[in-house]
Amino acid sequence: MPDENSKTVPDLFLERVGRTPDDEAFRYPEDGRWVSLSWAEMEARVRAVAGGLHALGVAPEQVCAILSATRIEWVLADYGVLCAGGATSAIYPSSTAEECAFILSDSGAVVAFVDGAEQVAKLASRRAELPALKHVVTFDGAASQDGWVMPFAELVERGRAHDRAHPGSFEETAAAVRPEATATLLYTSGTTGRPKGVELTHHAWVSQSRAVEISGILDHPGAFQFFWLPLAHSFGKMVGTAQLRLGFPTAVDGRIDRIVENLARLRPTFVCAVPRIFEKVHAKILSGVREGGPVKAALFRWALEAGREARRVEREGRRPGPVLAARRALADRLVFQRIRALFGGRLQFFVSGSAPLSPEVAGFFDAMGVAILEGYGLTETSAATHCNRLDAWRVGTVGLPLPGMEARVAEDGEVLVRGPWVMRGYHGLPDQTAEAIDADGWLHTGDVGTMDAQGFLTITDRKKDLIKTSGGKYVAPAELEARIKLACPLASQVLVHGDRRNFVSALVTLDPEAALSWAAGNGLEERDPAALSRLPELHAVLQRGIDRVNAALPRFAAVRKFTVLPAEFTEAAGEVTPSQKLKRRSIEGRYRAELDAMYGEARPPA
Repeated sequence: MPDENSKTVPDLFLERVGRTPDDEAFRYPEDGRWVSLSWAEMEARVRAVAGGLHALGVAPEQVCAILSATRIEWVLADYGVLCAGGATSAIYPSSTAEECAFILSDSGAVVAFVDGAEQVAKLASRRAELPALKHVVTFDGAASQDGWVMPFAELVERGRAHDRAHPGSFEETAAAVRPEATATLLYTSGTTGRPKGVELTHHAWVSQSRAVEISGILDHPGAFQFFWLPLAHSFGKMVGTAQLRLGFPTAVDGRIDRIVENLARLRPTFVCAVPRIFEKVHAKILSGVREGGPVKAALFRWALEAGREARRVEREGRRPGPVLAARRALADRLVFQRIRALFGGRLQFFVSGSAPLSPEVAGFFDAMGVAILEGYGLTETSAATHCNRLDAWRVGTVGLPLPGMEARVAEDGEVLVRGPWVMRGYHGLPDQTAEAIDADGWLHTGDVGTMDAQGFLTITDRKKDLIKTSGGKYVAPAELEARIKLACPLASQVLVHGDRRNFVSALVTLDPEAALSWAAGNGLEERDPAALSRLPELHAVLQRGIDRVNAALPRFAAVRKFTVLPAEFTEAAGEVTPSQKLKRRSIEGRYRAELDAMYGEARPPA
């Protein structure tokens, strides 16, 4: 989608600074307090980073990597790279030394920003494989004796000196950036195979930010965002360019253990999150209700039903009648206000992305006045192609296409998208690029879905993840897994299995907190989740939940057997991606013996 003014991310940044120099841009934690930066202060810091990169000899379109948790320095480094004419390659901080080395080598990165000694050690252990990597800049830590590692503060000081010695060079370099140049090189976290570098141009980000503005998704009075997701994910990059376009302030803190505290203290109006967070909060609320006794449980069920009924009427375009309105108001005062207070009390909505959100979980929060606007997209589409919004919202769908994005569903059910923020291609992989983007410019997403007459898209599963039983029946595992987690609050993760098998089975991990609460509530002294996973009583609870799910399924899709594993799937074990998607092939390989035992047969032939 063409834009009359901004053509590149530096354009967006400098135009925002020019429009609202004194407005708050970012807030970040420092020494136990929150520090605020205006847009003018951001410009001064970004200018220093860009100047420092010039002083190090970074040339236009050279790649600089960022290997760090979410923090304000991540943002400064990113905008500094882009305003210096370079391209940013983001690496998840949980990546192994081998994964880091592959991305740095494949991208040809000349500088890497890292957040501390642990990441420096990863890169140092692979230094011989990285001849192009000339400098490592650490946000926390000291310089190395040979100068390969440099503190962020030193880079900033070099940048200020460069800016004084070369007045006007910052503006000249930023203005010289071309819209078609690569702005971001993001490597797919991928559930299978080696990651591919996705080339996203300045034009892609600028076009998408303009589409977000036109859609009005984030447009509300006093908008204030709290952001904690990994900035290495395209979701974070998308929200960042939308912020430049719209100008709302953002509080940045990637510490997962501070999310609840930060929500209450910061009181944001919107937050971007992933379904895993909502699933955990949903389970925790229900656990608290059960522990509160039968009276509290009955009150909660009554309130939830009142909220659901009122929302159903409103979605039909009608106003609740006086009796229903009074019921909802009482339910809000007695129950829902307390739950919304957990999110700070000012929240207008959540935006959910990265993985499918259960319609039941979305409807649960919606009934309580907590809107979760689910969206959809891929790394290959600069994050979002679709998103629900408050004035065009259907629970269970990922919404309408953003303005300028086309979408259709192929005959085999695969979702295809086409638009100005689809990737240019996979870095150095022309054959795989041609496989992904056809001659007419349609990106084949690999996701299976449906689209209604109004254009609302529903994603059912990944095409490659569909299970075909030995009886020739297809089962969508993601949908089934979501149903089981909803019916079984003790479950943390579920992997449905059954490809080329004669029935469907599942691997289940326990939510440690929920399992311990269950044990205490049932008079059990055992407090080890691994030991609890073996208890017949706990299996019986899970079986009842799975039976409820099975009752609504055709026989071929029912989960006939399941195995409870002693620990959750983790990223460190290579079982989930950084965005918490299950690596199915890895999990099935690791737990092949447990899967085979449920079928009483050897591994099926490849």
